[in-house]
Amino acid sequence: MDSAKAGGGRIVALDVLRGLAVAGMILVTSPGAWAHAYAPLKHAAWQGWTLADLVFPTFLFCVGVAIGLSVPRLRIGEGASAALWIKVARRTALLILLGLVLNALPRFDLAHLRIPGVLQRIGLCYALASAICILPARAEADGQLRLNVGGVVLAVVGLLVGYWALLTFTPVPGFGVDRWDSQGALPAFIDRAVFTIPHLWPWGTTEGVGVTYDPEGLLSTFPATVNVLLGAVAAAFLARTGDGRQGRGRVLAALLALGAALIVAGLALDPIVPVNKRLWTPSFALFSSGASLAALVVLQVVLQARAAQLAAWPLTVLGGNAILAFVMSQVLGACAGLTLQTHRAGLPDLTPQGFGFETAQRLTADPYLASFLCALAILALIIAVIAPLHRRGIHLRL
Repeated sequence: MDSAKAGGGRIVALDVLRGLAVAGMILVTSPGAWAHAYAPLKHAAWQGWTLADLVFPTFLFCVGVAIGLSVPRLRIGEGASAALWIKVARRTALLILLGLVLNALPRFDLAHLRIPGVLQRIGLCYALASAICILPARAEADGQLRLNVGGVVLAVVGLLVGYWALLTFTPVPGFGVDRWDSQGALPAFIDRAVFTIPHLWPWGTTEGVGVTYDPEGLLSTFPATVNVLLGAVAAAFLARTGDGRQGRGRVLAALLALGAALIVAGLALDPIVPVNKRLWTPSFALFSSGASLAALVVLQVVLQARAAQLAAWPLTVLGGNAILAFVMSQVLGACAGLTLQTHRAGLPDLTPQGFGFETAQRLTADPYLASFLCALAILALIIAVIAPLHRRGIHLRL
């Protein structure tokens, strides 16, 4: 067995990268105090990027890698095609439903239920990317499918150019054309029109206006699908790394070069099309996909060593049950703001988050470190709960 592969055909590098993404999500969303989160764990206010902004794109990229690796295992025969699309539709629906359930926590309020969300975006991107990857795939003589890389790349170009053209040339009522701000941009306008403001992300605000956008909105789902598609393209080449050490090295070097090229392209476009996660601009899609690809290649090389695999075991645990880990973090996060004790003399109401932060401050005088320790504690708790499942080879799937 290749040392970069785990039991059941699982690729360790993919599990570790997915685990890194989930760990990043948990650390970003679970500080002891939002006002004392380290800068790299905060999203960019609007334009630009931080490490936190690369977490979700990396997870979507991993979704694409999984799709790309699964295509050769598909076989189209009598009844198989219908079963395949039923499976895609079922998984998409479950992701969207689960996302809505999480958005309803901790207290259900239909009038203000956020409709978009992280899992909703994963579900929609998965469905769209699956269609783009499977429909033009070439069938071999035995019915096995082969990813049509050229067709996928054309779809990537079409999605990015089309999205740029829409934002640049479509007039937004009351704002005009070529708007890339949080109120006048076309994606923000569409989300307000389709979902209405009470059903958007409550922190998607514009100063002096109120809620104006949702970072997981409808139109920006299309460029986000680019990250998934580029993950599938990477998988098509990654699958060839088993053909000898020399061939593996050439493929990995080519993928690393591609990742670097995507990063450069995204940053080079920034003066024209700003790098912006909230709008998921074409420049951001390219830049974040390149960063994810480079990280995957580096992990694929480093994890050839058994010692590295052992050191990365906690991330492998997270990556093997990524959706479960994310759901646990969201449930814990929803409960973090619930009031435990009121009317404390001269002090604010006590919440689980506040209690954790107060406890961590007894360990360190640095409020930023105390806040980070709270996030680490949540991460460690989730790993500890999921680890027994991983040891038994149980990886939950929707």
